[in-house]
Amino acid sequence: MGFKKKLLSRDEVVVRHMRTHPKVLLWNILGELLLIAVAVAVSIIIPDDWNPWGMATTWIIFTIVTVPLMLVPWLRWMTTTYTVTTRRVITRSGIFNKKGHDLPLTRISDVSYDRALTDRIFGCGTLILQTSANDPLVLDDIPAIEHVHVEMTDLLFHDVQGAINADPTDG
Repeated sequence: MGFKKKLLSRDEVVVRHMRTHPKVLLWNILGELLLIAVAVAVSIIIPDDWNPWGMATTWIIFTIVTVPLMLVPWLRWMTTTYTVTTRRVITRSGIFNKKGHDLPLTRISDVSYDRALTDRIFGCGTLILQTSANDPLVLDDIPAIEHVHVEMTDLLFHDVQGAINADPTDG
């Protein structure tokens, strides 16, 4: 789902709308796969005289553990978005209680990024937007960080068309 056009000001264009890189869910996915394997193994080795309650209990426990292990992190990931427009950087997050922050491009004095080894493997990184008030906006696990960095610098140097036309699939 993209950013709603009605929330943009006149002549404002969305340059990039994104979520954090899916790598933030990697440990949750691996844990969920392990949980599924355990639940299936328990279902296979459960004694026949424990059925049907033993089987039902196994899968009820599986469902209860799945909610905090996979469902909540996935919902948090789905509801956290970063949007770069021709005028501002917009962050939105929250499953039930929504939290938003808008940073006008005119307040950004420096754009940098940081890529740890795992970030380089997954093609993401941390974008650091330094403001004139020395209060940086740090956006973790941004996909295609180098392209986003170029788009941000294009916007800051008033090359709006260059930022809009940036194609992350170009080599």
